[in-house]
Amino acid sequence: MAQRSGILHIFKALAVVALGVSALPAHALDSLDITLRNSDNTSLRTRLRLASLLRTADKEGVTDPQDLFATALADYQRLLETLYAYGYYSGVINIRLDGQEAALIPPLSPPKQISRIDVSIDPGPPFVFATARIAPLAPGTTLPPEFARGQRARSSVVLDSVQTAVTGWREAGYAKATPGARTLTADHAARTLSAQIAILPGPQVRFGRLIPAGTSAVRARRIHRIAGLPEGEVFSPQEIDKAATRLRRTGTFRSVDVTEAKTLGPDNTMDITAAVVDEKRHRFGAGAEISNVEGLALSGFWMHRNLLGGAERLRVEGSASGIGGTTGGIDYALGTRFERPAVFGADTKFFAHLDLEVLDEPDFKSNEATAGVGATRIFSDHLEGDLEIALTYSETEDAFGKRRFTLLTFPTALRWDLRDNILNPTRGHYINANVTPFFGLSGEDTGGQIKFDSRIYRSLGSNDRFVVAGRVQLGSVVGPALADAPPTYLFHSGGGGTVRGQPYQSLGVDLGGGTTAGGRSFVGLSGELRARMTDTISLVGFADAGYIGAESFYDGSGEWHSGAGLGLRYDTVVGPVRLDIAAPLSGSTGEGVQVYVGIGQAF
Repeated sequence: MAQRSGILHIFKALAVVALGVSALPAHALDSLDITLRNSDNTSLRTRLRLASLLRTADKEGVTDPQDLFATALADYQRLLETLYAYGYYSGVINIRLDGQEAALIPPLSPPKQISRIDVSIDPGPPFVFATARIAPLAPGTTLPPEFARGQRARSSVVLDSVQTAVTGWREAGYAKATPGARTLTADHAARTLSAQIAILPGPQVRFGRLIPAGTSAVRARRIHRIAGLPEGEVFSPQEIDKAATRLRRTGTFRSVDVTEAKTLGPDNTMDITAAVVDEKRHRFGAGAEISNVEGLALSGFWMHRNLLGGAERLRVEGSASGIGGTTGGIDYALGTRFERPAVFGADTKFFAHLDLEVLDEPDFKSNEATAGVGATRIFSDHLEGDLEIALTYSETEDAFGKRRFTLLTFPTALRWDLRDNILNPTRGHYINANVTPFFGLSGEDTGGQIKFDSRIYRSLGSNDRFVVAGRVQLGSVVGPALADAPPTYLFHSGGGGTVRGQPYQSLGVDLGGGTTAGGRSFVGLSGELRARMTDTISLVGFADAGYIGAESFYDGSGEWHSGAGLGLRYDTVVGPVRLDIAAPLSGSTGEGVQVYVGIGQAF
């Protein structure tokens, strides 16, 4: 028994040793060397290193010999494709694992450990096109200029040219165009590549039915109407993209996938499937902005998607601003807006709204209610406009006394947005033009308000590290005299939306005796230099200026004021958190430092 017990102890000890050995980490890879021989093409060298799967595995800390062996075998094809993309067709690739060529190692006898990998690439001479031909081409199709006799024979150029040819036929209505027979012949002695590719256009196709797919709560008839697919018309890939965009911009769907049928139907028609997944029906949000002078501003909204089963949207929002501020009292706003897409065509949206507003501003007080209906027309991905008819009733008190206004208005707007990012643009421009004719229904003067807002963004340096942003705002009230114009239609300057560093709405028209009113003309100028310091933090230098005049248009008789300061931005998924510190530069409307905190760029 004692001998048996001793043997058991020995087996236990051996088991512990075996477990300890198996738990040891795999032998680490000591070195990976990737070299390009007989070539000083730095671009190719960099691209080969980036394309290497072994380099990626080494960066990720892969040490298992079998994984490294499999990666090395896959790297031959990966590196060869890279050489082809640069026009090298006689290259020699060696991948040695501890001195042994990976391609010569039996697949069933992989190395048990790998400590050194040497990748050596001799690209050979570059090849040029001896023949470059793709036919037939759709009328008006132009192949890339690099696909021509005597040009570097890059495989990427061949692929791009084939895609261009196929796209040309598809844009002409031949939806099933595809590459046919292809002949690619490399002459190593002459260092040339002959490329001859046939295109099979197939028949000209017309749009068939739009078939909704999925379990959407939006009615199928409404999906069809919103998508606006032109059934019976000649196929166009642009119409496919438009249909998908129209469905997405309703905000009702979490995902939209519009696909073409694999086979054609009668008379060469092709059905289109729209697979949609609904978003959550309800959404709410809130925001806040604070200034040491203007006080705290709070806002919130609640939204209902697909209210009536036709992708309608109902949004209720409210705000309170001037809380704890030193300019005027607290302003309140409450509004509700209903929208229904594809009412007057696929690209026209109907809307109706009701807004209530209580304003306690430095120069006037107003209680106002507005009800309106209108339509938004989307002309393109970047251009849209509004046309509306609204009725406004307001009770106001200002330097000209207590008054009531009942106005019939026709607000018209046009927006042109070419910004690369709405929340944090680095390039492009944005223009918003508004014209609001108004007609007095209770003896008030008839006239109109004009507002114009233009913003431009330019990126400097690499990776958008520096961004220059500029803004011009213009405003005008025509028709009634200053004393007869509705106070809510007049203009003031100062504060976060116009001139930072100057008190909120501090610049108006001096009426004498210590009283002021809004002006009939306004000019606002703003400039910023944004410098990205890290991936999430940016510093901003800015300067703003504003003008208010008593006349309808700028004539120099009014007054200017300006301010400047520094800001800090911290990027988040909902836009940058903004901190601006500004002080007056010129004018007599304010003094001291002002601080602004909010979400989003100033403009």
